[in-house]
Amino acid sequence: MRQFNTILKYELKNYFKTKVFVGVTLFLIIAIAVVMFFPRITEMFKGDKEASKGELPIMLVMSTDGEYADAVEEAFSSAFTGYDVRTGESDMDEVKEQIISGEAECAFVIDGTSKYTYYVDNLSMYDSNTEIAEEILKSMNRLSAMVSGGFTVSEAEAVLSAEVEGNIEKLGKDQMQNFFYTYIMIFALYMVILLYGQMVATNVATEKSSRAMELLITSAKPTSMMFGKVIASCLAGLLQITAIFGSALLFYNLNEQYWGDNRVIKSIFDMPLDLFGYMLLFFVLGFFIYAFMYGAVGSTASRMEDINTSVMPITMIFIIAFMVVMFSMSKGDVDSTVMVICSYIPFTSPMAMFTRLAMSTVAAYELLISIAILIISTVGIGVLASKIYRVGVLLYGAKPKMSAIIKSVWKA
Repeated sequence: MRQFNTILKYELKNYFKTKVFVGVTLFLIIAIAVVMFFPRITEMFKGDKEASKGELPIMLVMSTDGEYADAVEEAFSSAFTGYDVRTGESDMDEVKEQIISGEAECAFVIDGTSKYTYYVDNLSMYDSNTEIAEEILKSMNRLSAMVSGGFTVSEAEAVLSAEVEGNIEKLGKDQMQNFFYTYIMIFALYMVILLYGQMVATNVATEKSSRAMELLITSAKPTSMMFGKVIASCLAGLLQITAIFGSALLFYNLNEQYWGDNRVIKSIFDMPLDLFGYMLLFFVLGFFIYAFMYGAVGSTASRMEDINTSVMPITMIFIIAFMVVMFSMSKGDVDSTVMVICSYIPFTSPMAMFTRLAMSTVAAYELLISIAILIISTVGIGVLASKIYRVGVLLYGAKPKMSAIIKSVWKA
């Protein structure tokens, strides 16, 4: 235990002394502060909450049917609150010139209530003006048909504006509400494993290349060294994530009123405590199982240049697991056969089972089986990694063959 504590403290100290570690942490905290304070800053510089009409981009609206001209302009003015809606010139060349020059942003030419032409200089991929215009014209077309059929204008408007009251009773999980913090957890695990797993492998290879390992391996147990390195990297990663997300929570609470009813932001910071506990459990176990493998593979590398090639199979396994989970989340099908199988495979269960737990209903026995398999696999891989570590760090020269490593581990 004494050897483990010494190695753990030494490795942690190295992480905290690294300028990149400290710099990245501070940079992310500052970046999150800017994002969280952005609504407050915008409010300060905005001045008046209501911008005057002249400050809004201009939208020109022209109706070729004089009967509907006033109704069209009134409807467009009510729907497009972000524009200064004006009646356009009858000369289309003049209208096009205004759009090209930037005097007006866009224009609609309405032919009756069933046809229109939209003029815009550069069509944005997020431009939804045509969708809004189509809904306006559909509504006007229905209103016209109902009036022609004997309804008064007020009666027709009452029918078209009738509200439907609906209630949703959730018997399980709300996938949309839980999607965002589930995505953040999966992405954070992805980044931490790739970053710190690579660092574990690099640190082991660096020590091996300095030949200091020959002395260390004879004075300390390999299990103490491997577990000390991996747990130190895990603690460093957790402290970094705690600092980043803790500051995000603090900054959000300071600016909560400025975010209003932003559903995305609220859902991120409204994670239930029990789900947060499961997140930490799967995060730590998922990190351990991959970090042990990275450390074992790093000990077999003969040169620093061989690290990337050596860890490629592990990285590919993890990337495939990440892609499977992301694809299932995007489809909203987190209980597919593939996801259920992945929930019990230790290399994929940290992401797959947590995703199912957050966005679906998982039976208690499924959760317990998944956690038990993951814990047993983590300990087993940790012990195996320690044996490979003991054998690998003493192998120099040519890259050792897998058969030779297995034979040496079996004898150890």
